[in-house]
Amino acid sequence: MNLHHLYSFILLFLSLNVCGQNQEDKIYNAVDSFTANPSAKALQNLRNIESDFWKSAKPKTKDELLAIVILNCNKAYYENQFGQNLDAVKSYEKAWMIYQKNKLKNYDIVEFCLKPLGNLYTVLGDYENAENTIKQYYFIASQQKNKTQKTAAILNLSNVYQNTGNVYKATDLIEKTIQTEKLSNKEKGLLLNNLGTNYVLSSKKSEAETSFLKAVSLLKNDKSQTETLANAYRNLAQLKVNENDFAKASEYFEKAKTEFNKTPNREPRKIGQFYFEAAFIAFSEGKLAEAQENIALIFKTLLPSFSNSKNRLPNQNSLYAETVLLDALDLQALIFLAENQPKNALKSFGLSFKIEEMIQSLLVYENSKIITQVRNRNRTEKCIEIYLSLYEKERKMSYLESAFLLSEQTKSIVLKNHLKNLETVSREEKLILQQLQNWNTVILKEQQKLELADILKINEAVKKQNELMLLLKTKQSKTGSKKNTSFNLSGLYAKLEKDNATVIEYFFGSHGIYNFTLENKKITLHKIETEKNAFPELLSFIELFKDPSAIVNNPKKYNQLGNKVYKKLQIPNGQKHKNLIIIPDGILSFLPFEALINETSNTSNFTKMHYLLDKFDVAYNNSAELYLNTNTLSNNKKSILGVFPIFAKTNYELPFSKNELQSIQHNFKGQFFENENASFSNFKNNSIGKSIIHLSTHASSGDFEIPASIKFYDQEILFSELYNLKLNPDLVVLSACETGIGKLYKGEGAMSVARGFQFAGAQNLLFSLWNVNDYTTSVFMDYFYKDLKHNSSFVKATSNAKREFLKDENIPNAKKSPYYWSAFVYYGTLEKPEKQTNYILYIISFLAVIGLFLGFNHYRNGKSSRNSQNREIQKNKVQNN
Repeated sequence: MNLHHLYSFILLFLSLNVCGQNQEDKIYNAVDSFTANPSAKALQNLRNIESDFWKSAKPKTKDELLAIVILNCNKAYYENQFGQNLDAVKSYEKAWMIYQKNKLKNYDIVEFCLKPLGNLYTVLGDYENAENTIKQYYFIASQQKNKTQKTAAILNLSNVYQNTGNVYKATDLIEKTIQTEKLSNKEKGLLLNNLGTNYVLSSKKSEAETSFLKAVSLLKNDKSQTETLANAYRNLAQLKVNENDFAKASEYFEKAKTEFNKTPNREPRKIGQFYFEAAFIAFSEGKLAEAQENIALIFKTLLPSFSNSKNRLPNQNSLYAETVLLDALDLQALIFLAENQPKNALKSFGLSFKIEEMIQSLLVYENSKIITQVRNRNRTEKCIEIYLSLYEKERKMSYLESAFLLSEQTKSIVLKNHLKNLETVSREEKLILQQLQNWNTVILKEQQKLELADILKINEAVKKQNELMLLLKTKQSKTGSKKNTSFNLSGLYAKLEKDNATVIEYFFGSHGIYNFTLENKKITLHKIETEKNAFPELLSFIELFKDPSAIVNNPKKYNQLGNKVYKKLQIPNGQKHKNLIIIPDGILSFLPFEALINETSNTSNFTKMHYLLDKFDVAYNNSAELYLNTNTLSNNKKSILGVFPIFAKTNYELPFSKNELQSIQHNFKGQFFENENASFSNFKNNSIGKSIIHLSTHASSGDFEIPASIKFYDQEILFSELYNLKLNPDLVVLSACETGIGKLYKGEGAMSVARGFQFAGAQNLLFSLWNVNDYTTSVFMDYFYKDLKHNSSFVKATSNAKREFLKDENIPNAKKSPYYWSAFVYYGTLEKPEKQTNYILYIISFLAVIGLFLGFNHYRNGKSSRNSQNREIQKNKVQNN
């Protein structure tokens, strides 16, 4: 038994109540027996003991509940040792839930539960839960004035920030702590080692090396810090690998190994991590056999069943959620590639994907799910490269299809799963998710106050989030996980044929951009070479749209750049299909494809330039799956909800928004709110049942810290606050600035106002990519709704509005710059809305037809009678003759 657990056990044993002694004895004896001789059988016995405890109808005392908390903490500790990470998380979570709910005391819940739980969350990529947990025990440690635990919290929080790309926050946190706190050599050494890692991620190599060396000098004489000293040497070794100084790297790694071997109670996971780093250094030097030996040692350490295996890859059924295994399989794939075994490399990457699925199943928060997709994307790019090379050798279409399906699996995964969950999760789960989102909004809005933020309010919100998250997990475990349905490629081909469309799906990788073009029931794949993960012409072209004068002042530059980007992106010539569906990726999400130049010219007349708009009606989408499975448009008569804050007589006034309102009212009936009536509550209360929702207002893309938002008359709403709305309109029109812009994640897209509406259930949207002009927007929207009135599809109405805008003789040439007309992009279906049925006219027409029929029938009967009489007269005449 661990000393800290044994100590707690003794204290509790001495303080047992007589009335609960038997039950507590049973629990503590089971824990003591297990920790003395841990095994799978003993672990199952612990679970049985706990199960029996909860089955008993007898009221539970606080002492008994605390015994169960300690049982779960011990169980979790060893579950983690045995590689059962997900079980360990559940056990720690259960212990924390019981401890909080019953307000228990006399146990160091931070040291034995929250610290290891926060670390596990970080290891598995559940970063938001990790951050919340660490902040909670930092708060507890601050109240208890436990300096050691506060330092641990700062270090662990820095690790979370590192993994989520917030390196500057991690650096700032550590630097401020070193500067302001009185620290022991051990604490300072720990912080400097962490700071060095931050410097590495910031590409400050000399500062990183200095920081690591300082950490070594402070820790090398402390026998209790052998593991941290080993980590500092490992960091130095990794730094030297990056500099291709393999001799120095090996020297540092040997020192790390020496210190690590002195560390008591070395966990299998940490041993596996050491083998991985040895394998990575060997692979970097080209020593494949040595790298392979270390990979095999990782599998043998973490997968007991692998010991007798003759295969180089483990059995899929033996895998579990462990990032060291994930890294090992990825490196194994690279070894296969170096040995010219691409198909085995694909098998190894396939096992990595399986582990990623297990990790993803654990995650609750959106941000954690998005960030962990980065690992998948790097692996996916390597697989696409392999499939492309295999196709070039064997010319088998199945390779391109497999590559496309892998690319598709990285597209808006969080959004797609959220939309599926809207249909499958229980009402209770939806309510918990809604409350989680509400508390997240409280945290975000309070953090925006910076130094005026109320720390107690943030901590309370974090605590509520944590409680809800734990509750949600218990509900999810009862309903079971939902399996994703496989993508129907043949169905996609059929839909494209029906829609007379071509689809281009881009994958923006670290080594190039990949263009998957699907038309005529086949796939072509082009790799677009980039310069060090950059596409300078693309960046320069997008830069032109940040300033309305940039294009007007240099139309020649616009022509040349637009044509270069057009050619490089490998876009079809438009001879086969009129509709083009673009599925962008990365910074391509901010590119107005319609404004690309398919043929250069010397004209400065924007109407006469040769745009992609001339060849195609362009629609966008987040993924091919979303395009394929878009809901059918409603057959009801179009009913519009219009929200026009206008902000009359304020600094935010939108004078031409009034024109936009009048134009829409002229073409369609609906419910319209303006000025103070254009409130968020009026929007929410009247959005259900509307076929089109139109918002003409101000919006912001936010920045790295501040989320995207949209402004109603009475309040500003964060994009994530829209998630809880239940919308199912045919179309949402966001007539405002930057509604498609936000913090960008490759694959998932921008965290924008448009995304908020997508999460709420809107599948077809028209939104902007930059700051839009009030006047030109009102003109564009006028053309859009006029075309829509004549039953054009949404994509056709969007494209025609842009064409009519360019033809409009009342608009000066400067205002016909692509800056003004290409800002709005349409995401959604190509389906054409059903023609509106005028039932009164239909009934009148029907009655008229009946009337005509009866009249004609009466006439025909009369004529028939007269003919009969004439025949009778003629007959009599014949007889008389």
